[in-house]
Amino acid sequence: MMLRRILREPLLHFTLAALVIFAAYGVLTPYESPRGEIVVTAPKIEQLAAVFAKTWQRPPSPQELKGLIDGYVKEEIDVQEALALGLDQGDAVIRRRLQQKIEFMTDAGTDAVKPTDGELQAYLDAHPAKFEIAAQTGFQQIFLNSDQRGQRVDAEATSILAKLQADPALEPVAFGDASLLPAEMPLTDISSIGETFGPEFAAAVRAAPPGAWIGPVASSFGLHLVRVSEHTSGRMPALGEVRDLVLREFANDRRQASEDERLNMLLKRYRVVIQAPEADANP
Repeated sequence: MMLRRILREPLLHFTLAALVIFAAYGVLTPYESPRGEIVVTAPKIEQLAAVFAKTWQRPPSPQELKGLIDGYVKEEIDVQEALALGLDQGDAVIRRRLQQKIEFMTDAGTDAVKPTDGELQAYLDAHPAKFEIAAQTGFQQIFLNSDQRGQRVDAEATSILAKLQADPALEPVAFGDASLLPAEMPLTDISSIGETFGPEFAAAVRAAPPGAWIGPVASSFGLHLVRVSEHTSGRMPALGEVRDLVLREFANDRRQASEDERLNMLLKRYRVVIQAPEADANP
């Protein structure tokens, strides 16, 4: 009776059916040899442990390290299977990533060679436009709001200017209208002044003599009374003043030259065919 009850159990039937299917699959499916060898080197294990320690501020436990290794093996298997299936083909993201890795390899070799001061000075001399310190002007300004003052703005500007010229010690803040514009600009290049106040204002300020109030000077905001504090001329800096900038530009140019040279060399290995699109039959 017990044997009959066991034989009628659905779980037993399911288990037997699964064993039969598994056995049949093993007989009918040919054995596939491994696609390749996956070697988890000691340096790779050290790298996995180092990344873990940097993230969690402690070394991994033996169990955690085993999990890291297992994860790496799974990643390698998935990558090899994906490559075997051609899943990398036609994927713009993968293509771009591969290109970046090649470029990184080239850049690493180029950046390893540090330029001398002589090379940096020669680069500075050969590219003055990149590093020239532009002419600069510092000034104070009093803003007169045309919308608030209306038709009186010109007469009031003339009156305020006369007072300031008669007594340069007067506080400018007592005469201006509220605005978000800076009341005083430190030494600033003319292009930046033009971006804030407008090019005509910048030209007028650059032409004004230092020390005296002038105006009214029109800007894109309204009228201003202006007193220039200082003008400086454009000049070429010494290497010590712009060393970091020169080093960055030098490295960028050398990196680009190295990339161009690499590409020209590789192009010799390929025959490039560019197929022009067919002309529209009905222009």
